[in-house]
Amino acid sequence: MDAVNTSEPGLSAEAHLRAAAPHELVGTARRLLTDRVGAEEVTLFLADYALSVLRPVTDLPHTGDPVPAHDGPAGHAFVSQSPVVEITNGSTPAHLVHLPITVRGDRLGVLSVRLPSGAADPGTVLRLADFATALGHEVTTAGRDTDLYLRARRTRRLTLAAEMQWQLLPGRGCARQEYVIGAHLEPAYAIGGDNFDWSTDADHLTLTVTDGMGQGMDASLLTSLTVGALRNARRAGLGLADQACLADQALFAQYGGKRYASTLLLRFDLDSGVVRAVDAGSPRLYRQRDDTIEEIALEAQLPLGMLEETLYDEQTFPVEPGDRLIVVSSGVHGARGPDGGSFGDRALRQTLGATRLEPPHEAARAVVSGLIEHFGSKDLAADAAVVCLDWKGRGIEPARHTRRTAAVR
Repeated sequence: MDAVNTSEPGLSAEAHLRAAAPHELVGTARRLLTDRVGAEEVTLFLADYALSVLRPVTDLPHTGDPVPAHDGPAGHAFVSQSPVVEITNGSTPAHLVHLPITVRGDRLGVLSVRLPSGAADPGTVLRLADFATALGHEVTTAGRDTDLYLRARRTRRLTLAAEMQWQLLPGRGCARQEYVIGAHLEPAYAIGGDNFDWSTDADHLTLTVTDGMGQGMDASLLTSLTVGALRNARRAGLGLADQACLADQALFAQYGGKRYASTLLLRFDLDSGVVRAVDAGSPRLYRQRDDTIEEIALEAQLPLGMLEETLYDEQTFPVEPGDRLIVVSSGVHGARGPDGGSFGDRALRQTLGATRLEPPHEAARAVVSGLIEHFGSKDLAADAAVVCLDWKGRGIEPARHTRRTAAVR
């Protein structure tokens, strides 16, 4: 396919990117930035599945050297979610501008643009930041039609179970004015049964965290059916308890009670801050309010698919602007270190306290890093999922409610 004519008058940069073939986005971006801001070099870096490195998108199967995702100028741009201007002192002095690429709160990577010395003025950096966001949207869309960007994210081959789980996820983050979500999964390249999912509309956010029984393909197939059943019920307009009931019936019909999935379902009212919850298993929920860390003790109900036609009840609890909610799967709170101590007993709260001021994405990653340190190995005994949500709300006091309320301990 012929390259897009980036010199065509009257077309915006966004229009040129939309017109590019899916695999030609980087080349189109390079030509656009060369023509419009005098860019000398343009590199698109995408975060790998483990969020450990940023990998350049080049012609596959060959690829350039990755850079750290949390160190150095590009890593700092990725973590801080703000542009970083690096001064390079080669044969010709230049400015290397690193721009975070984020789509609706989901961090994808960094766009690095080398400009002639003195060309990285504030106005140009602002324009480049807008361009990076537009490129991120097109990369996300292009992922439906090419494997280029998914393959570029990999430092090694995914297991088949992990391939299925990553395709099932909505992303690793989501942001609106009322909330910011950051999530992390390990072992990233061999995940089996842990999953998180969310959906938002004008007035509500639905969030689920699922821990499918078992490991590998068995767990992945079980979780895929669970998430599909929950989505089907949610998209039919059913309430939270009925979503759990239908998913429970789907799993029991398939497995006859021999396999089941532990799931936490949450539905946030964006106006009032009231959260409806169904605790169908082992994921645990913590709330950080100011300097206090509390476990929200929901009524433990049966995992989905354990018994035939289980009925589920909803509970409610309030969140206030400034609250942080953290959901962790059993592979996090139940993991034991070499001394036999559980990560959830003490180390989890210490990690949450130490990361209170970090953004949700980094807090979720830090929990998993703390878990690996506690466990003493990157080869975790079970999948680990962490979802961190910062609640901003709409500035309305939580509504009074009369339904069963969750305890806090």
